[in-house]
Amino acid sequence: MSEKSKKPSGISRRSLLKTGAAAAGAAIGSGAITGFPTIWAQNPITLRQIGTGVSNINAIAQKCKEDLGITLEMTALDSDSAAQRAVTQPNSYDIADIEYWILKKVFPAGVIQPMDTNKLTYYDQIVPLFKTGKLTPDSEIAQGTAPHTVGFVEGPDSKTFASGETEWFTMVPTIYNADTLGIRPDLVGRDITTWADILDPAFKGKTSILNIPSIGIMDAAMIMEAAGEITYADKGNMTKEEIDKTIDFMIKVKQDGQFRAFWKSFDESVNLMASGEVVIQSMWSPAVAAVRSKGIPCVYQPLKEGYRSWGGGLGLAAHLSGAELDAAYEYINWYTSGWVGGYLNRQGYYSACMETAKKFMSDDEWGYWIEGKPAQKDILSPEGKIMEKAGAVRDGGSFEERMGSVACWNSVMDEDRYMVRRWNEFIAS
Repeated sequence: MSEKSKKPSGISRRSLLKTGAAAAGAAIGSGAITGFPTIWAQNPITLRQIGTGVSNINAIAQKCKEDLGITLEMTALDSDSAAQRAVTQPNSYDIADIEYWILKKVFPAGVIQPMDTNKLTYYDQIVPLFKTGKLTPDSEIAQGTAPHTVGFVEGPDSKTFASGETEWFTMVPTIYNADTLGIRPDLVGRDITTWADILDPAFKGKTSILNIPSIGIMDAAMIMEAAGEITYADKGNMTKEEIDKTIDFMIKVKQDGQFRAFWKSFDESVNLMASGEVVIQSMWSPAVAAVRSKGIPCVYQPLKEGYRSWGGGLGLAAHLSGAELDAAYEYINWYTSGWVGGYLNRQGYYSACMETAKKFMSDDEWGYWIEGKPAQKDILSPEGKIMEKAGAVRDGGSFEERMGSVACWNSVMDEDRYMVRRWNEFIAS
């Protein structure tokens, strides 16, 4: 084990200094304090967390309170609102639960403080995808804003990204996935093998893509390239000419009536698919699971061109110091210690610390969600509802098969403002 893996779970010198040596010392002398939960219970700490609904989950806040005595106040926002809030209201939150592409907009503003990796208990167990961009040594680094490219800075006061791994993290990775198209196999009437299938005239008026510009443009790029309309130098950083060609094509497709709708929220995508209004669309893995939980067939379809991927993490607000900063580090170390990872894995996402998450999953759950094996028993959601019947195999197979087939990551382009303006023209057309 590395030194980082052998850190004691008792009271750190850091916490004693910051929470008041006299009070803590008296408590320790009495034998009242045996670990951090008691410290935070006697010195109440509330951490305000903003982020998307994907990972701002009440069950995580409740478990954090039980295990640490730290109160989490979570505010769920859409991706663009989270980015705007992070930059324009930096004192309104303590933890930024944001996606890596958002870091390009947020971190240079100086509102997130670099994180000392020496204080992260499970840093050595974070999957290499977030450190080198490669799942395995032989993997190719995907296009777009790969998390490792915005994951590190050179020092505690840096506002620019480092070219490689350092001891200063921009944020600790927590959640990620490989996204593709969701389909209604009972309604499409044939095999779906490519992103270009969303353009099939047979599905006219029954398709949808998501309307979050920085993500939707990536789905559009996957569709365009698969259809042979264009080959991008980097789908995640298009030139103005490439943006124009992409948007002009999508406007034509829209005006031809190919799309039924453009969704922004998880619930919208579930309702479109469950109702049958849409038979093929951009989707997120848990949304597919939500449709299936209604007894309606829905598949997260592996496609020959690969997946569009995304990742998120927890960043420390620049204003955090003293006891609040210590509490934030303890929260992050708790977050990566396994319970949350198992919870996220059971939702169809992936934990950034797989080794710790495995300890909180049954062998059958691990086999189904991570190894791509047939389920031996019914697979349950974190809330105990049946998600898959015994014998089911996860769409796309194993963790290595899915995350090893990433074609691009969600991105912020150099021409982001121009792209967003043109994207809005497409939606309004």
